[in-house]
Amino acid sequence: MVEILGTPSKNDLNLNAFHNVKTIYWNLYPPDLVEHFIRRKEGILAHRGALVVNTGKYTGRSPNDKFIVRHSENKEAPIWWGKINQPIAPRHFETIFQKMVSYFQGREIFIKDMVVGAHPLYRLPIRIITEKAWHNLFSHNLFIRIPQENLPTHVPRFTIIHAPGFEAIPAQDGTNSKVFIIIDFDRHLVLIGGTDYAGEIKKSVFTVMNYLMPQKHVLSMHCSANIGAKGDVALFFGLSGTGKTTLSSDPERRLIGDDEHGWDEDGVFNIEGGCYAKTIHLRSDLEPLIWEAAHQFGTILENVVVDPVTRMINFDDASLTENTRAAYPIDFLPNIAPDGFGDHPENIFLLTADAFGVLPPISSLTHEQAMYYFLSGYTSKIAGTEKGLGSEPQSTFSTCFGAPFLPLHPNSYAQLLGEKIKKYHTRVWLVNTGWTGGPYGVGHRIPLPYTRAMIRAALNHQLDSSASTKEPFFGFLIPKDCPGVPSEILDSCQTWADPNAYEIQARNLVENFIRNFSLFSGEVPPEIIAAGPNQS
Repeated sequence: MVEILGTPSKNDLNLNAFHNVKTIYWNLYPPDLVEHFIRRKEGILAHRGALVVNTGKYTGRSPNDKFIVRHSENKEAPIWWGKINQPIAPRHFETIFQKMVSYFQGREIFIKDMVVGAHPLYRLPIRIITEKAWHNLFSHNLFIRIPQENLPTHVPRFTIIHAPGFEAIPAQDGTNSKVFIIIDFDRHLVLIGGTDYAGEIKKSVFTVMNYLMPQKHVLSMHCSANIGAKGDVALFFGLSGTGKTTLSSDPERRLIGDDEHGWDEDGVFNIEGGCYAKTIHLRSDLEPLIWEAAHQFGTILENVVVDPVTRMINFDDASLTENTRAAYPIDFLPNIAPDGFGDHPENIFLLTADAFGVLPPISSLTHEQAMYYFLSGYTSKIAGTEKGLGSEPQSTFSTCFGAPFLPLHPNSYAQLLGEKIKKYHTRVWLVNTGWTGGPYGVGHRIPLPYTRAMIRAALNHQLDSSASTKEPFFGFLIPKDCPGVPSEILDSCQTWADPNAYEIQARNLVENFIRNFSLFSGEVPPEIIAAGPNQS
């Protein structure tokens, strides 16, 4: 008979398929999971107790290996099929599922019962079944924890099974490689195999919420959120490397959440219960809250390099990957909104790290511009940080600032955003956390203290009375002055030594935007298309 240790649920949904497992560790708390982590030699401890893991070949998500099971009918909402949401046949899903549960025979398994969604109306009970202890601890850190007394009666609506040691056989299983991330919305199951990267667990759950919540007229958002002393809420949308986590972790404001939120008629609520912060070049003076949380006992450091003797952490070492991460519970931060709720946002910041040095550090957007740049989801990748990028930065467009996690058509999310910013009179700002004075390699990155000062000024209405100029290529309104920021950096054109070189770069970026937005031709109102950059 299988040995079960911990606090099991009376509901064994999806566990009846598992046979002859060695031991089930159910709902263990961090100290127990850390002990198993050490016993199983899954990684090492850093000098203050954070867990350090190496995810091997896969140090980031595998977007080409993500699938959704395609049934004959989508009963609830149509999937946005394509390169992002690749279909897989139910028979392949069933084959992989049966082989996965067979893989667990004779092995230890770890189970975590959690919920996602702070709002009780949209809360989703989940169960995470993992091969490794540290992935179970990752789930404990990232999702919303259930009171001990409620664990025995937990009934999951979705189950995530993660077995990095189990690999698919593409020719037999209908996958593109040995790695797979497959969601079956009918069977309420997620299967993940062939990769140790824990972000696949987090983002699979987010994808599920992105499918369920819009059907209830709730906007699901890839953004961070915080709240000021007067109750004013701000949202920060942005792709990896744009400063979403950094800028929302403000000592003067309470953090609602780090990465994923919902927006309904009551306001904004956190989907998660933790933070998954990028840590490359993390500094204690610029990001003290994240720095401290990253060192805590129970925090998981993915692909962060430590000294093998002293176990001191080196956040500047990118020898394993630029995508180093820290996963910790949100209550590791000192200044949070413990209930995960906030009012309707007064301000939204669309963050971009423009490596071309064209976009202004901060600018205000009209309603139509907000829709255009939300659908565009622009940032840029820097040469040298990823394989195959070449010698020049590349434009990256991820619609709604989260295309890889959107199972529905982008218009489903954009229309909801448009309705809400109009209804609640939300101000929208475009903030460039990237380069000024020239492109990457010529100019320099906009200093973080200046970006913080600009956001603080927007939050405190200090930019409302500032005179502004209209950016000639994109039509943004750029403030002429901002407290704590040299006025000469506010207009990017003025920071370039060669105005002609700036114009060439700006026109190239305009063309990239227009080319990308052609994907939405005929699907969005003409006034939104007209709000884009000026091609003439």
